Amino acid sequence: MDTIIRRNAGQLRVSAEAAEELARRIQTHGADLAADAAIEATRDGRKTLMAEDFGVEQVIDKDDLELPVAPIDRIARLDIDDSYRVSMNARIALADILEDYADNVATAAATLARHADRRTVKAEDIQTYFELFE
Repeated sequence: MDTIIRRNAGQLRVSAEAAEELARRIQTHGADLAADAAIEATRDGRKTLMAEDFGVEQVIDKDDLELPVAPIDRIARLDIDDSYRVSMNARIALADILEDYADNVATAAATLARHADRRTVKAEDIQTYFELFE
């Protein structure tokens, strides 16, 4: 998460707490998306989550992602039954969605830090984003 915040923060510094807060929020969002995807898979009579269950038709190359795919599988399984499987394309699709989400949050958090006339993105900037926009 630190890398994602930094690429959106420009010259601002990033506190460890900001990276942790963003990681926590991304994990929660990813688990929610996977739970919704499991409902879609069940409707189709499947126990394997596919990229299309996340609304993704074209899966990007996993090497184009900043987020590692391995932890995405763990995030996807947080709120779904253990009987579900998560295909590799679904993991990559979810990682892509979460990376875009993280970029949006990080950009807004950097804007909030600048508005507060600070040189560091803090956890409170991440929290404020969610208070204002979620």
